[in-house]
Amino acid sequence: MTVSGDESATVNGDMFQESNGPTDNYAAIAQVDIQRQEPESLRKWREEQKTRLEALDSASKAAEAEWREKAKKELEDWHVHQNEQMEKNKANNRLCPSLARIADKAFYKQPNSDVIGFVASEEAFLAETDGDSPGSEWERVARLCDFNPKTNKQAKDVSRMRSVLISLKQTPLVR
Repeated sequence: MTVSGDESATVNGDMFQESNGPTDNYAAIAQVDIQRQEPESLRKWREEQKTRLEALDSASKAAEAEWREKAKKELEDWHVHQNEQMEKNKANNRLCPSLARIADKAFYKQPNSDVIGFVASEEAFLAETDGDSPGSEWERVARLCDFNPKTNKQAKDVSRMRSVLISLKQTPLVR
């Protein structure tokens, strides 16, 4: 290699000052990007797809917000209903045990109260079953059933059976 006065050969510096392409380090990447630019139809499809997906996302977010509001309202209604039921049960439990305690104290002071109690409960049951007039059997069944459709959503669907019992209560079978 010859070294002339005008040209300087470098060992540890810049290699060749002249080049066939652009001298900027990132210019080659930009040039490749220009060469690989996608067709207009693909670019248009990507934009349309992006707008479609944005519309679907916004619709799903709106539906989710609506579902959340509906669920929140149903939960509040359930809590109100649950509190009402609990208050009714509390009042019922407070009233009945006090009356039952008074009757029990007087009853258990009698001699042979255990036998009398068994006989009395049996007589009450028989009076209830035999004393009803024909056609009121469904009234007794209806007293034992809970016809509130929203009592337990975890259980099986018994709406058909409930409707059958209600219809039998209203118009009993004729024999």
